[in-house]
Amino acid sequence: MASLTRALRRAAPWRAPWPLSGGTPGPTAEKSVPYRQTLKDGSGDGPGRPQPPAAAEVVVVGGGSLGCQTTYHLAKMGVRGVTLLERDRLTAGTTWHTAGLLWQLRPSDVEVELLAHTRHVVSRELPEETGLHAGWIQNGGLFIASSKQRLDEYKRLMSLGKVYSVESYVLSPSETKDLYPLMNVDDLYGTLYVPKDGTMDPAGTCSTLARAATARGAAIIENCPVTGIQVKVDDLGVKRVSAVETPYGTIQTPCVVNCAGVWAPTLGRMAGVHVPLVAMHHAYVVTERIEGIQNMPNVRDHDASVYLRLQGDALSVGGYESNPIFWEEVSEKFAFGLFDLDWDVFMQHIEGAVNRVPVLEKTGIKSTVCGPESFTADHKPLMGEAPEVRGFFLGCGFNSAGMMLGGGCGRELAHWVIHGRPEKDMYGYDIRRFPRSLTDNNRWLRERSHESYAKNYSVVFPHDEPLAGRNMRKDPLHEELLQQGCVFQERHGWERPGWFNPKGAAPVLDYDYYGAYKRQRHSNYMYNRLLGDEYTFDFPPHHHVIKNECLTCRNALALFDMSYFGKFYLVGPEATKAANWLFTADVSKAPGSTVYTCMLNRRGGVESDLTVSRISPGNPASPLAPAFEGDGYYLAVGGAVAQHNWSHITTVLQDTKLQCKLLDCSEELGMLSLQGPLSRAVLQDVLDTDLSNEAFPFSTHKLAKAAGCTVRAMRLSFVGEMGWELHVPKADCVRVYQAVMKAGARHGITNAGYRAIDSLSIEKGYRHWHADLRPDDTPLEAGLAFTCKLKSGIPFLGREAVEAQKATGIPRRLVCFTTEEKVPMFGLEAVWRDGEVVGHIRRADFGFAIDKTIAYGYIRNPAGGAVSLDFVESGRYELERMGVAYPARAHTKSPFDPDNKRVRGIY
Repeated sequence: MASLTRALRRAAPWRAPWPLSGGTPGPTAEKSVPYRQTLKDGSGDGPGRPQPPAAAEVVVVGGGSLGCQTTYHLAKMGVRGVTLLERDRLTAGTTWHTAGLLWQLRPSDVEVELLAHTRHVVSRELPEETGLHAGWIQNGGLFIASSKQRLDEYKRLMSLGKVYSVESYVLSPSETKDLYPLMNVDDLYGTLYVPKDGTMDPAGTCSTLARAATARGAAIIENCPVTGIQVKVDDLGVKRVSAVETPYGTIQTPCVVNCAGVWAPTLGRMAGVHVPLVAMHHAYVVTERIEGIQNMPNVRDHDASVYLRLQGDALSVGGYESNPIFWEEVSEKFAFGLFDLDWDVFMQHIEGAVNRVPVLEKTGIKSTVCGPESFTADHKPLMGEAPEVRGFFLGCGFNSAGMMLGGGCGRELAHWVIHGRPEKDMYGYDIRRFPRSLTDNNRWLRERSHESYAKNYSVVFPHDEPLAGRNMRKDPLHEELLQQGCVFQERHGWERPGWFNPKGAAPVLDYDYYGAYKRQRHSNYMYNRLLGDEYTFDFPPHHHVIKNECLTCRNALALFDMSYFGKFYLVGPEATKAANWLFTADVSKAPGSTVYTCMLNRRGGVESDLTVSRISPGNPASPLAPAFEGDGYYLAVGGAVAQHNWSHITTVLQDTKLQCKLLDCSEELGMLSLQGPLSRAVLQDVLDTDLSNEAFPFSTHKLAKAAGCTVRAMRLSFVGEMGWELHVPKADCVRVYQAVMKAGARHGITNAGYRAIDSLSIEKGYRHWHADLRPDDTPLEAGLAFTCKLKSGIPFLGREAVEAQKATGIPRRLVCFTTEEKVPMFGLEAVWRDGEVVGHIRRADFGFAIDKTIAYGYIRNPAGGAVSLDFVESGRYELERMGVAYPARAHTKSPFDPDNKRVRGIY
């Protein structure tokens, strides 16, 4: 037996921060998990030869938490031909040694819903179906706050929890001491207590899932490794899964679900699919018996980067360190093994644990658990259909959260396989969120995965940005804007302008791994300092800078570099047929027109909002006007979701087999947006075309010359002002930018970034996809019925669902709220109507022109009826922020320029 303090002394005897008991270090604790039963020596299929079927509707590969949950939910949804293949025993690899914690509250509404389903499956559904205990223990959860900012974060979670009826309480230090007598509370600001949190036993949960799945007709085959994935190319050149190879026979199947965890990249390579995850060592230690610890809640001390999991009459102690060990060579034979614990790496968790529960200083260590876990670039799982191969789905990369997210994600993945899309907004987990240029970039993957791991317990601030994996994709104006003080944001590899620092340049430097692995940490790092200044849930210190950018746009003019936008051409003989089916609005107008529209899924959910411009073929071809036969459309989509849009359109084109193609010119064109009441006066000096309302009306475009360069000018606005976008070949971007800035200098022009766009757009009531507009929202719910060509007879994807909802009434509605009190809001605030919680805020910001906080959220009728405009207008509202309710006013129209005069040049 080794004690925690002796372990610390063995790791670093020269820096022990507290008194240690005497004596010499004890022997290294044994390597074993703290569970009474594992499936390592289970009977499985017995000593006989595995017998895979000749064919299956779906083959799930990997018998861990996700594989078992997905198989169970597929079977429960009626898929009869489901086969799960496990190369060893169920839970082998990662699941068998996981801590199995389940915390119900996360800073994401979707994750709260996913966690709720997991909890329901293991605590109620499985026991009712099988009569077996599924391994659920409800002992509660306790989040520790050692700073005001941390407590503020927990108060935000508490407010969101009220929307989902998750019971939680903010406790004072003395109340915390009453609940957990062994805890040191001297350094606490408070805690968040969630009584119905708990833990899951991996063997109990997975074996019960397997039993329930086989009872519904699924086949679970252990000791059956996959040796190959057969992929065939169809008549249109589309790659599709056709079979799975094993040593015991080949299974014909159109669908494979990769739930292989750490080994998922190997399985992906068999099909030609990139699976961007890395393997790391992840550890915890199990203590000897602790008197008085029984029935205590699990503890998460984020500021100390440590968790304490109740293990009967002992504790498991683990966390996330800044110098995790990468598993460089993943062994194919590793199943129920464990690594030796590196005490130098693990030491920081011991310090945090002993500080929080001092009795641990003299408590023995019973065993160490250090096993492989898979981690991703943004600490979110990888799910959905791979863009490279149809029928190859991912359910991996769960960042040590596979047990707690397993039920919710297993259900969504099953729905994805059956219906082509999940029910919930799973974009944050969708493999299609990552551009193809990043998924096979080892530097980006390693750096970002490290930072995501090291910051896993950090406070989630609204305006934080990564330091790792930066400068991967820079637009032509990057250096020009950097010298003018641009503070860049990162969006899936792209550097885009965030805001402009009056004090000068703040370049993003190469990643220093926070000083880990003997790397020199950057000193005097301006960009990092600016980020740190915004680590607050109050108005950020640069609030006045954003205000100046916004009001200059409202009162004069501002130039926005939006070059990171995705820019696609849809061209070909049947391009109009494709456009009619893809887009909700009627885009088949004459060349020169531009239309704001949505794309939907079959359920009527919004997969994208974008602008579509009808174009003529170029002669000669150029990035501004490609050559093509038939019809052509130019698509401009948000750069952060460009890959998602590309994948959605590509999938629809493959399914419809229309004769057209999608071309990507995102890297070849820049995009400048000049907005404000003086934009016409300035651009008229730069462009060689008439910009009057008659010659260049709103929502039109044309080719023109700017500073001697050909550009495509579009009269559009994302901020609610008169303005134009200039789509410019990348070689000409600097020249055109400089010409516009020179012409605008005497009019007071300013550079502005996306922080200003966020404020200006919400003030005008424009939607942001994946914030107040998601795949689980319909155009009717989001107030975008005007984008749907329902008065025409033209069919479009999702039309039937939209028409059905229109006939029955919408069950929820996006509503704009303002508060008189100037209080910062960022989303996730609870919405109260007449004393009842009716929803939560999706997106919020401060509107400088109206001088109010603005928030958008979907509300429901507690009585279950439709949410009409009368229902919205008749209520009395409050927005709950961090436990405090603020009176709010609901608006059925934008509070700024509700008649849309400004975009039409009427001031």
